[in-house]
Amino acid sequence: MSRVMSESDMSANEGVNHRDYTVKRSKLIGLINWSHVIGTFAPHAFILALAASAGQLIYNYALNGGNPVREEFIKVLNDAIAQPMIFTAGVKTSLIVTAVIYYLARMDNPVYLLNFATFEPPSSWKVSHDQIVEMMRRQECFSEESLSFMKRILARSGTGQATAWPPGIVQCLQGKPTDNSIEGSRKEAETVVTDIVEKALKKAKIHPKEVDILVVNCSLFSPTPSLCAMVISKFGMRSDIQSFNLGGMGCSASLISIDLAKNLLQRRSRGGIALVVSTEVITPNLYHGNERGFLLQNTLFRCGGAAMVLTNKLSAGRSAMYKLLNTVRVQGTGEVDYQCVYETQDKDGHRGVTLSKDIVKVAGKCMEKNLTTLGPYVLPLSEQIPVGLTLVARALCKMFGKALIKMHMEGAAKKIGSMAPKHYVPDFKRGVDHFCIHAGGRAVIDGIEKNLNLELFHTEPSRAALYNYGNTSSSSIWYELQYIQDQQKSNPLKKGDRIMQVAFGSGFKCTSGVWLKL
Repeated sequence: MSRVMSESDMSANEGVNHRDYTVKRSKLIGLINWSHVIGTFAPHAFILALAASAGQLIYNYALNGGNPVREEFIKVLNDAIAQPMIFTAGVKTSLIVTAVIYYLARMDNPVYLLNFATFEPPSSWKVSHDQIVEMMRRQECFSEESLSFMKRILARSGTGQATAWPPGIVQCLQGKPTDNSIEGSRKEAETVVTDIVEKALKKAKIHPKEVDILVVNCSLFSPTPSLCAMVISKFGMRSDIQSFNLGGMGCSASLISIDLAKNLLQRRSRGGIALVVSTEVITPNLYHGNERGFLLQNTLFRCGGAAMVLTNKLSAGRSAMYKLLNTVRVQGTGEVDYQCVYETQDKDGHRGVTLSKDIVKVAGKCMEKNLTTLGPYVLPLSEQIPVGLTLVARALCKMFGKALIKMHMEGAAKKIGSMAPKHYVPDFKRGVDHFCIHAGGRAVIDGIEKNLNLELFHTEPSRAALYNYGNTSSSSIWYELQYIQDQQKSNPLKKGDRIMQVAFGSGFKCTSGVWLKL
């Protein structure tokens, strides 16, 4: 999905229109996933039922105290409000105790984000658009047509003139050969990961040996030993640490890693500490051919990374920065989903990532399903009820229309059909205060801004991250949260605010997460 921006910025002679690459408003966002609504509100209904039963017990034992007048009054009151005793007091008490124990046993500790850190590249890594084009020229493998194509994309990309490329590639500007070796790739990974892990642990006041779970995601670089092993060795972590190295999941992998860490933490009865590291390594992934579908990756990605420290210890609630409210992941399962972002070789054998013409349709569908699932967890009832009423009204119009057609009353059926209300699209701004939209490109941000009817200040963090850092893959949503937290004046972050992160990835996936500012 991160490549949608660049594809939308192709030249007019290829017939690509910028508007074609914005995600269109869809009926799916207007649907309610009733199973999730029930799952969201069932615990509250359960507590109300317990409170009602407990109140009835108190009512029968405390008020009915042996006084004949009082007993007669209560008898009359019971008859008036029709409040029969279905179960004996002992049975009710047992049911309440059993239900409370069951509820407490199933209840998970909340997961907190103690702190996080993003990678700030040194000035020697930062290059302008002209320097990027010059770096491509010095690879001595690109045609003038390809160089011109990449220059046009860069000019329209929304990225600034000081975004980071790895030193193994930047050094060609000093007349040195490009170093895209495995050691050059390890050097980039070690520089970025060591920096963010050290800063995140220091901010969270956590010693490396306190970390119980380590999750590292990097989509296109998966060396042996793994990046997890590199972190464990570098920081001297415990030998019994649970470590997981995730690859091939694209820009959505950070929230997948967060969700994995959350699930692993919940399995620990005494709570624990999890470290999540999200990055992408550019050094070995420069495409050296001339097919335009592959050239997009050479202009999209920049160096970056983020490290997050999570815990489910209840004591952390006093010092944590954020509380994790929800994570939702939608995975496409069809062949079209699988093929739309695909690493392969071009006709000359050069390895790269190509994009399908169906990527916009697939990405839009995934996002709609994701928001449909997430909606009941974050939207107020004032937004959910109109959706339900609209669906009922449309269903009735459809049912009456079919009945009239069977009665050969096509005119009346057509009139009934025209009376059906449009799908009500819920306003996510009613349940979310800040949005971190993956900075995959200008068209990605524009499309989601239009689709969700967001204000400019809602997409300001995404545009700022894209301009200052470029597309840093899975870590981009953390640069955006950093911006909201430290710099944004138009929509300042306050205690109790909710922040939604949304990202897309190959496979095809859309992931989202909602955090509460503590």
